[in-house]
Amino acid sequence: MPPVSTLPRSAPETQGVDSGGLADLVQALADLPELHSLMVLRHGHVVAEAWAHPYGPDMPHELFSLSKSFTSTAVGLAAGEGLLDVDDLLLDHLGDRAPANLDPRWHRLRLRHLLTMTTGHDGDPSGAVFGERDWVAAFLAQPLTHEPGTHFVYNTAATYVLSAVVQRVTGQRLLDYLTPRLLDPLGIGGATWEQCPMGVDTGGFGLSLRTADVAAFGQLLLQDGVWDGTRLLPEGWVAEATRAQVSNGDPVVGGDWWQGYGYQFWRCRHGGYRGDGAFGQLCVVLPDQDVVVAATSAVAEMQPPLDAIWTHLLPALHDGELPDDPPGRARLAHLVAGLRLDPPAGEASSPAAERLAGRVLVPDNARWAVRSVTLEPGADHDVLTMETERFGTLTVTAGHGEPHEHLLAIRHGRPERVLVSAAWTDPTTYVVTARFVESPFVGTVTARVLKDRVDLESRVNVGFDESDRLSTAVARLDG
Repeated sequence: MPPVSTLPRSAPETQGVDSGGLADLVQALADLPELHSLMVLRHGHVVAEAWAHPYGPDMPHELFSLSKSFTSTAVGLAAGEGLLDVDDLLLDHLGDRAPANLDPRWHRLRLRHLLTMTTGHDGDPSGAVFGERDWVAAFLAQPLTHEPGTHFVYNTAATYVLSAVVQRVTGQRLLDYLTPRLLDPLGIGGATWEQCPMGVDTGGFGLSLRTADVAAFGQLLLQDGVWDGTRLLPEGWVAEATRAQVSNGDPVVGGDWWQGYGYQFWRCRHGGYRGDGAFGQLCVVLPDQDVVVAATSAVAEMQPPLDAIWTHLLPALHDGELPDDPPGRARLAHLVAGLRLDPPAGEASSPAAERLAGRVLVPDNARWAVRSVTLEPGADHDVLTMETERFGTLTVTAGHGEPHEHLLAIRHGRPERVLVSAAWTDPTTYVVTARFVESPFVGTVTARVLKDRVDLESRVNVGFDESDRLSTAVARLDG
């Protein structure tokens, strides 16, 4: 296959895919809270691709737990080079970081138990691990309740430890190890991966790639690790990594999460396998249908995007070439062209804006990240100056109509592209939207200007903790 930048495109019908079914898929995904991007490949050809404005094909996107499948692949590459074996004991690699008087079960924990999330923990220890500086030592300090290999529990910290093992045996951080072996041959550039406080790539999350990069990775897996005639992954690794290594629940009632788990890959209830990440980051591989689906999203529930694939894409697949379908392709093109995620519409100003101009608003909620905010209204943009506990003084411009782009280091400590807009949606309601366009997150602050106060509401579109997604406060207006 050619590099990702030149993945071949094809009319859907040429590859046996009904354009109407693809249009139905795009519509179903667009009807969910937020579709950011979609690519569908059949027989190695892109038959549908879509980005919702302001997202675009050259824009990286945070993948969350889809990162785990790349970590697993790094383990496979290291195994192929003889640097480790999945049956190695973890303590043979990282035993120097373990506390004294370990539970004997730790001495039986192998790398395959990390890969299959059957470490023996009774619950996910990740919260406790990631709260420390030394994540490996913190992981090894967690109690084991079950014999390794006997109990599945989703365990992001286990994936991080695999990253630490790869770094130990290769002398390179995970991203640097993967670059010449996987990323460069696939044409993947500009990848970034978050690191722990001690400089190890986080493994279980933190990788950012373009949608086409995810699609290329899926296509490589579909081709058993061979790309453009060259074997990149060890023979047999893909089959081993993506089969159901362990049972993780009742497949009849459990949807797409209880179909068995491989080496950091989920099995799908209609065949095939996938890597997925929180809020709808997907790489679905269907070998029987010769299909790859890559998508980025911002959805609270992961099952609906998969349901849309099963409901609309599977029936659209046929064994042979289909007759040309101009109306179907026109409908698909129309839907794709109309995908937009615009900020709330409204007026650039309001009489209430004059009441707020230059005033220092102090929220009465100590949980608010912003201690105070000052608004300076303008003709084509507003200027917001915020005093924050963590970042000091932040000044941003909020565009009217078209957002203003900023590079702000307020999530991971590294600059991220943020689009900020503001509008008066009615004479007393002011809405500021901050869209982190390299992630699923959108923050919205709504200010309702009353006689003697401003009621404030801060909302994040998706998150791991519902209690942190919505916050309210009041700022008093004197005079």
